[in-house]
Amino acid sequence: MTEAPSKGLVLVVEDERPIADLVRMYLSRDGFGVHVEHDGTAGLAAARRVRPVACILDIALPGMEGTEIVRRMREDGDWTPVIFLTARDDEVDRIIGLEMGADDYVTKPFSPRELVTRVKALLRRAAGPQEGRVRTLGPVTLDPGRRQVTVDGRLLALTPTEFDLLGHLLGRPGRVFTREELLAGVWGYASHAGTRTVDVHVAQVRAKLGGAASLIRTVRGVGYTADA
Repeated sequence: MTEAPSKGLVLVVEDERPIADLVRMYLSRDGFGVHVEHDGTAGLAAARRVRPVACILDIALPGMEGTEIVRRMREDGDWTPVIFLTARDDEVDRIIGLEMGADDYVTKPFSPRELVTRVKALLRRAAGPQEGRVRTLGPVTLDPGRRQVTVDGRLLALTPTEFDLLGHLLGRPGRVFTREELLAGVWGYASHAGTRTVDVHVAQVRAKLGGAASLIRTVRGVGYTADA
């Protein structure tokens, strides 16, 4: 079922219908359009068809798991922001989800208001500032206005969270950020995933930077810095 969007259309893929209805109600109250599917295969088809502004995906879905939906979206070059909504509280499952390209996750039971807040925060990050200083460090150039990162002129495909994490580090080269500071500055709220979320996203950004990965340096026992 799809409702006319005002703030944009959010895709919700959740096989527990009462939870799906609850999420739809809170998103709708906040002005979002909502499209709901109850199995993974239909969810992936909907992601390709309705072009949502964000996706909320359960991990344990019939037909196709949420992690597989994200993997296929990213393979298609679809970098729509994704939040996992899951009953799994195992760190391995959370990390796998983030490594597949998800931006955040919420563990059941959850606050519907918090979930909506996270969707709005993620969309603000995805939109980014309309203008801003272009930042260059070594072969890496980050353009906030265009939401683009290049390495030696090669355009990188980054999730909204990966882009903002790199931008945060490049904004103050040489400054060492603790993991807690990066959580607050990039995610904008206390993440239940904890500081491990930062580590996973840094690893993802490094992998995409390729030969320029050494620009992001780990400061043992403290956090991370961007340094040429």
